[in-house]
Amino acid sequence: MDWLIELFYTNKDGAAHTVLLFALIIAIGIPLGRIKVFGVSLGITLVLFVGIVLGQLGFSVNSHVLHFVKEFGLILFVYTIGLQVGPGFFASFKKGGMLMNGLAASIVLLGVLMTVIFHFLTSIPMPTLVGVLSGAITNTPGLGAAQQALSEIVRTSPEAREALVAQAGGVPAGESAEGVLDHLAGTLGQGYACAYPLGVVGIILSLLIVRAVFKISFEKETRALKATNPTSGDNSTAFTLEVQNPAIIGKKISEITRLFSRRFVISRHRRGENMPTLPTGETLLESGDRLLVISAKEDAETIAAFFGKVINWGIDDWDHMKSAIVRRRIIVTRSSVNGRALGRLDAYTSMGVAITRINRAGVVLIANPTLCLQLGDRVNVVGPEHAVNEVEKVLGNELKRLDRPNLVSIFLGIAVGVVFGSIPFAVPGLSQPLKLGLAGGPLIIAILISCWGYKSHLITYTPIAANLMIREIGILLFLASVGIGAGNGFLQTVLNGGYWWVLIGFCITIVPLLVVGFVARGVFKMNYYSIMGLVSGATTDPPALAYANAVAQNEAPNVAYATVYPLTMFLRVLTAQVLILSFCS
Repeated sequence: MDWLIELFYTNKDGAAHTVLLFALIIAIGIPLGRIKVFGVSLGITLVLFVGIVLGQLGFSVNSHVLHFVKEFGLILFVYTIGLQVGPGFFASFKKGGMLMNGLAASIVLLGVLMTVIFHFLTSIPMPTLVGVLSGAITNTPGLGAAQQALSEIVRTSPEAREALVAQAGGVPAGESAEGVLDHLAGTLGQGYACAYPLGVVGIILSLLIVRAVFKISFEKETRALKATNPTSGDNSTAFTLEVQNPAIIGKKISEITRLFSRRFVISRHRRGENMPTLPTGETLLESGDRLLVISAKEDAETIAAFFGKVINWGIDDWDHMKSAIVRRRIIVTRSSVNGRALGRLDAYTSMGVAITRINRAGVVLIANPTLCLQLGDRVNVVGPEHAVNEVEKVLGNELKRLDRPNLVSIFLGIAVGVVFGSIPFAVPGLSQPLKLGLAGGPLIIAILISCWGYKSHLITYTPIAANLMIREIGILLFLASVGIGAGNGFLQTVLNGGYWWVLIGFCITIVPLLVVGFVARGVFKMNYYSIMGLVSGATTDPPALAYANAVAQNEAPNVAYATVYPLTMFLRVLTAQVLILSFCS
């Protein structure tokens, strides 16, 4: 049995001990996180608490290995998040998204303000309070950014080391300054762990309070939601028009397109009792012609008034007519097409088909000659079957090609993100330059690459399953590392005043959410389901989103969550670093 004791306790610097400890923490934490209490579970965050328990029991890992695993796990996590949210990041600021993002940013800034106030009222060191803040709003990347920023200023600035030791109350007898700094860094993870459980509860409690104060009825909210027809990822619509406008009768479709400023695609054309045909730019319109038109929802009424009137024919009605025209959704899987504009494709110009809509990461785009295709796009193609088959050969439509993630672009993006995150930015009022670090740098680069990487023919498509796998592995390694590091002395810290962190964290959780929730409902009359998604996204909290979805039974919470999540994640990472640099240097 000596070998077993050596594996678990004696050889703490060995690779086998390290791998075994991480594997056990993750394997135990995941099933425990699925246990629900009053319908709410803590999810994979239980991995953190399992790590704390084992750390408290004396299990440890080589400090250099622990640091590497923690930082690498964080990079994998934030980078894959950036790849996911990137395609819709800038679109999230349009129209109603501006209001939602403004409210979400207010939640972030109110939480930061409360953290600063508690720092001056209680004299608790700022690193500890930043950990409490990250736990209170259940944001792990913010915790990682704060730990990375703290490590950087301790390593590079003697003045910052002295300031931190002073915040901690000086060096006790028999203790070294390095020991004080190590303990202070450990309180980041401890503060996070203390505040996290009530953070999850506080988020859901704030939603219940908003509902009670405004006496919200789910039935009324559902009716209001249907009446307003909220936009989702698909902002396109298909409708049938009958040509009646004398000004366009006898004109070619290409002439009409140039005259009319709104963007639309005419998918099919029928004259009298003839079979539907695929119109081209040379097709002449006559009175009574019927057209299947694809456009943005907000332009539909104007387009209908310009052509004539809407008739009650849907896409299914056209599909059921006897015709040589077929409609098919084709997936772009050929890397040679990645980044190429539709207007440069033979499929768009000379194959006798119409490309009407493109579904990209859940967002539906109206086709136009300048729109560039990306790997993974789902393209709606209409035309004769032989021509559609030719388009299929050009675009690929081979699902097996999408099963493998493009690891070159992933690691190239991570490398660029690490370099970008290491660039120092001088900020007025900060004694130390601001760096986006290993959390902010890869996050921003991932967003930019997923938005515009195709312009350099960089393949950024990652299968959803692969994205989730990499992301989960990253966050699990990070949480296990933080737990092991924070576990040593955790119980003593809580008993010696750490219980105040729990109360402070609960206040940081619930006060900003209630303030913004009351404003969103009372001032802006926002639908309650959207408020639920807004609150979940502003706290980047999946358990809260799961609760919102269970209550709403519609897509409104998901739409709101996706709208505010990218900006919120960026602000959480940035503000955590700003707090550390502002008060610890």
